[in-house]
Amino acid sequence: MSNPVFFTAPGTLDQQVPGSAFVLEGPEARHAVTVKRIAVGETVDIADGAGKRLTGTVTAVAPAELTVECVDVADEPRPGIQLVLVQALAKGDRDELAAETATELGIDAVVPWQAERSIVRWKAERAAKAHAKWQSVVTAAAKQARRAWIPEVRAAVDSTGLQTAVAAADLAVILHEDAVRPLRNVLESWLETAPAGDAGSREVLLIVGPEGGISPREVTRLCDAGAVTALLGNHVLRSSTAGPAATVLANDILGRW
Repeated sequence: MSNPVFFTAPGTLDQQVPGSAFVLEGPEARHAVTVKRIAVGETVDIADGAGKRLTGTVTAVAPAELTVECVDVADEPRPGIQLVLVQALAKGDRDELAAETATELGIDAVVPWQAERSIVRWKAERAAKAHAKWQSVVTAAAKQARRAWIPEVRAAVDSTGLQTAVAAADLAVILHEDAVRPLRNVLESWLETAPAGDAGSREVLLIVGPEGGISPREVTRLCDAGAVTALLGNHVLRSSTAGPAATVLANDILGRW
């Protein structure tokens, strides 16, 4: 089993080398000591959320402080193809569940989408709070999965904003029950023709609608912007499961797993 992971701020691990000491402070240290009961002599990972991971041995603990002797520091590169989940806002926290599970499965970024049929609405006064909650959920899921990268929760978009994102993506796939081509076929065909790029330079959007589905007008507008529709299996999945299921398939087909 891999080591427990605790996060620190990006850049704080840049000067660490084998044999140096790193002191983790604040909420993460309190969680390590009081909740996880990490003790002297245990091995832990400290990640900066941007791909750098320190592996070390705990040498001292305090109520809000964890001292770790560095054994190794490694940079984990981003996958060559980035997967972005565009998740429509949904009731009953199903949208958060989708973001959480997709993070554990390796999604690289999440975009909250205010779809036409979304029952949940991020009004101005609650948008910042809701966004922060999503980022907290994603961060916790990254820790659970022992990832060195914390996926970014991007700014929420409406359907017009999503059109812009679709136009800028290398591939945008709408998961839709009326589609003809299976998702596997869409991804394999794109992979055969897509030009090579540097690590992390290509993005694939996986677009999931709300409980009531994506409206025909939205499908038309997104397809006009360059998106394609794809069928995910033989059954209609909930908004909370479609994105994670597509993430698993995409990870395999695109060679990320």
